[in-house]
Amino acid sequence: MMTRVDPDLASRAARPVSGLAPGAPHAVVIGAGLGGLASAMRLGAKGYRVTVLDRLDVPGGRGSALWRDGHRFDLGPTIVTVPQVFRELWAACGRNFDADVDLRPLDPFYRICWPDGSHFEMSGDESRVKAEIARLSPGDVAGYDRFLRDSEARYAFGFEDLGRRSMHRLWDLVKVLPRFGMLRADRSVHAHAARRFRDPRLRMAFSFHPLFIGGDPFRVTSMYILVSHLEKAFGVHCAIGGVAAIARAMADVIEGQGGRVRMGTEVDEIEVSGGRASGVRLKDGARLAADVVVSNADAGHTYDRLLRNHGRKRWTAARLKRSRWSMGLFVWYFGTRGTAGKWRDVGHHTILNGPRYRGLVDDIFLRGKLSEDMSLYVHRPAVTDPTVAPEGDDTFYALSPVPHLGFDDPVDWAEAGARYRQKVQAVLEEQLLPGLGAHLTASEVFTPLTFRDRYLAPYGSGFSIEPRILQSAWFRPHNVSEEVRGLYLTGAGTHPGAGLPGVVSSAEVLAQLVPDAVAAHRPVMAEAAE
Repeated sequence: MMTRVDPDLASRAARPVSGLAPGAPHAVVIGAGLGGLASAMRLGAKGYRVTVLDRLDVPGGRGSALWRDGHRFDLGPTIVTVPQVFRELWAACGRNFDADVDLRPLDPFYRICWPDGSHFEMSGDESRVKAEIARLSPGDVAGYDRFLRDSEARYAFGFEDLGRRSMHRLWDLVKVLPRFGMLRADRSVHAHAARRFRDPRLRMAFSFHPLFIGGDPFRVTSMYILVSHLEKAFGVHCAIGGVAAIARAMADVIEGQGGRVRMGTEVDEIEVSGGRASGVRLKDGARLAADVVVSNADAGHTYDRLLRNHGRKRWTAARLKRSRWSMGLFVWYFGTRGTAGKWRDVGHHTILNGPRYRGLVDDIFLRGKLSEDMSLYVHRPAVTDPTVAPEGDDTFYALSPVPHLGFDDPVDWAEAGARYRQKVQAVLEEQLLPGLGAHLTASEVFTPLTFRDRYLAPYGSGFSIEPRILQSAWFRPHNVSEEVRGLYLTGAGTHPGAGLPGVVSSAEVLAQLVPDAVAAHRPVMAEAAE
């Protein structure tokens, strides 16, 4: 995809750096995704002179947006589940998140629909949720109480403890193994849900969440049931202006610290001198020296491409190829005319289930097969955010999990894409949005090919390396690189993982590893994090 330089950002990037100590060390951040922007904010707060580089034309990475005929298409994440991670990030920079971002709570959080016509609404009101469970399966209400207790215990350990500190030393893992055992981290999310609910619909409703961070619910660790506690304790929110508005506000903070955000600028290689990262070389051949290099590019791209001329011991091409990658995504973004008062039962978030759950998941993650049936996540932000569409109109996206491109016989999306979009439209018209075709206006389609080419995602995966138990914590690419001194990783492909809370927390972990900025010689900086 062609990129264009955002003239507003380009002009800001050219402004002189101010407000920094003389001789402040330079940090280069590769990628203006949410993890890269959060890392730049943290490093700016520590006194670094920061330059963020990104090949796209707007900040946000997967959380950016496209504008078509008055419609804003929010390309990736659509909700904020742990707003305090953003508030803490802003506070670390001496700023107030709520003064910069308009965050709105959603109620209900989402509706889940099944082919038999039944549905389930999730909200933050425990009594309402129990009533929903009782409507579907009265005998499962007690199981919900137990599931919530299980979820809270895993949140306290998995998110507040492990998720907010580095796991780059093997001893960090060894120390927590007994706790992993007590919490049965070996059990999958679905297996745990099956122990608490008898109704297969409720087993789905309380186990699908790993799909939103690229994980197979039948095989990722049950630690991820912590999401149910997150939703109940902190709610589900959307930002007016979308996640792209959060990204823009982050870029403003960075520039207010004296940093630079350079869009339309692609990094071709991380340069290494004397065994440590010394800067980056851009696609146009220009070089930027750095005391610290942070990569928010996918961990696979970082090691396989950006460090291609540097020998690697752990994250070799062979190991990356053997890794299990998250699924791909087919996303249809579309606008509709004159539908603001239409489809009144369709809320901000809807999940449409196909006739199969495990079979479809196995096709996606194990067989690499594009199934005839599908399940869809449907986003209708105009219900909450009037800025997303022209007055009286709507903006939607429909997301279908599909196989990534790394299977032996990958889906030929150049041939299959248009046909699959028509199938998505048919499902929507039959199950959710009758008469949709008569109202369609703007339209855009992303396939795994788009994710590969736009975001440089290995195999077109939607969420980097899949968060299975042996690809999490110490087993995941570390926040402080195992291969090169002075190089750090942030974002979905490193610890603690994908999702907005995860990528923002990766910057918090990084800030614990990178020393405070001092006007020191580079050799001191090079050894400080060891």
